[in-house]
Amino acid sequence: MTLRDDILPALSLQVSEAAAQLGVDRTTLSKVPDGRAAICPATALRIERWLGRDHGEAAEVWLAQHAAYDLWQARLAAKASKSLSGIRALKQQVT
Repeated sequence: MTLRDDILPALSLQVSEAAAQLGVDRTTLSKVPDGRAAICPATALRIERWLGRDHGEAAEVWLAQHAAYDLWQARLAAKASKSLSGIRALKQQVT
């Protein structure tokens, strides 16, 4: 579930309205759905409180989703730059 594609349209809210309800700056919140800013733990807790943990909107979910997005972006960048090509898998000895 994403803020931009799912939450805000379902609630018929603009980013500025959601930011006001969350008690955060509109500019700061607008960077999150655009992928220009990470969801920090404090923001994740605000979203959890706002949407309710009973609806599956736990802070851990928001943080995990953002971590998965960050990892996906890192994989794309590493593949494009071939920055991992010189790293070989560690061969462990079986004892």
